[in-house]
Amino acid sequence: MPTQRTVGTPVGDARVFGYRARKPVAALVLTHGAGGGVDAADLVRIAADLPGQGISVSLVEMPWRVQGKKLAPRPAVIDETYLAVLAALKPGGPLVLGGRSAGARSACRIGARVGAAGVLALSFPLHPPGKPEKSRLDELTGAGIPTLVVQGERDPFGRPEEFPDDVELAVVPAADHGMKVPKRAPLSQDDALAVVREATLDWIVREIAGNRTG
Repeated sequence: MPTQRTVGTPVGDARVFGYRARKPVAALVLTHGAGGGVDAADLVRIAADLPGQGISVSLVEMPWRVQGKKLAPRPAVIDETYLAVLAALKPGGPLVLGGRSAGARSACRIGARVGAAGVLALSFPLHPPGKPEKSRLDELTGAGIPTLVVQGERDPFGRPEEFPDDVELAVVPAADHGMKVPKRAPLSQDDALAVVREATLDWIVREIAGNRTG
């Protein structure tokens, strides 16, 4: 069972669910998207599996979700809130900061400011659906630290081929923005989430934890 704590922020209390590894080599902190919560399937899978591989995981439920609101505030408020949570958490070891969708955008914007060793961007919303001209690529490339994007093959917020070649990208076959796959997909839903898990684990071990030991 995860630990649970409440963290005060300028816009209300956040909830943090902690999944600690016995001998952590890295700490992964993730938050949800603008319209979802920490019960997103990819967040749940990462939190369930990675502590057994030496990576502690914290899932941050932002205040608007705690308060029962469906819509997130503007990006600057998301950043301010995430910064307040991180200041209270003070995770030990190399920090990987991340999130899904709007949470991934925030992690890219503030990761370097909090001393993170890397950013995990799940379902990065490269642009609003159908509006590729409204690109958010500058947020992703401006992170300034190693970044992994894990993107569904059918994500309307940015298909894998829309990202530049120099972006480190793990593709989840047939998956949409929520990492869901159709019933007739070439892989099962469980297999799709396993791709998310393996890509995340391999990258953290190679790029983050590996640098700690040599």
